[in-house]
Amino acid sequence: MPAQSAAPGERRPPLRYSLRDQVLCALRGALVTGELCPGTVYSAPALALRFDVSATPVREAMQQLVREGAVEVVHNRGFRVASRSVRDLAELAEVRALIEVPVMLRLARTVRPECWEPLRPLAQDTVVAAGAGDRAAYADADRAFHAALLGLGGNAQLVAVAGELHGRAQWPAAHGPGPHPAQLLADATEHAVLLDALVARDLPTVESLVREHFSGVPGT
Repeated sequence: MPAQSAAPGERRPPLRYSLRDQVLCALRGALVTGELCPGTVYSAPALALRFDVSATPVREAMQQLVREGAVEVVHNRGFRVASRSVRDLAELAEVRALIEVPVMLRLARTVRPECWEPLRPLAQDTVVAAGAGDRAAYADADRAFHAALLGLGGNAQLVAVAGELHGRAQWPAAHGPGPHPAQLLADATEHAVLLDALVARDLPTVESLVREHFSGVPGT
């Protein structure tokens, strides 16, 4: 996992932080796709071999995932991927709805219709990823779209909290099948419909779409 070279005069963080970020991104993708299985313990050296890096950036990335609740430390063995039930996912959906539904209704009332148009390419990115059946790419595109929606409110703390909850909601439940590509595509197409409702300031449709989007689970 080689790091890109810096342009002349460009300040870059130390190499190990660059590798840590790359490994963290790869680990998050593996969690979303189920490549890292809930309940299974993985050692940092074994994962380091997989990513062709030293164990240090893997441990750093895993510690971040510990803070996010995705994995837990197993003394002298490594890190166990957290097992989550269907109820866990339902509770996350409820919390997200409590936060985001009123925010989206407020934005629908206050944001000028033309301000939603730059988000169309982000919505299309989710459709492309879903159409390809790429769950990891879809997860990234889905988070980017929802962050951009909430970002129009100008509350960085809200975007950060909602983003963390969103990431947690994307991890699969233990022993549960991953979303079917058709489910991802249906999830993705709702984004354009939501933008249409926001542009039209159709509050009932906005509320219905946001609530159903969370409860549907596939890409959340």
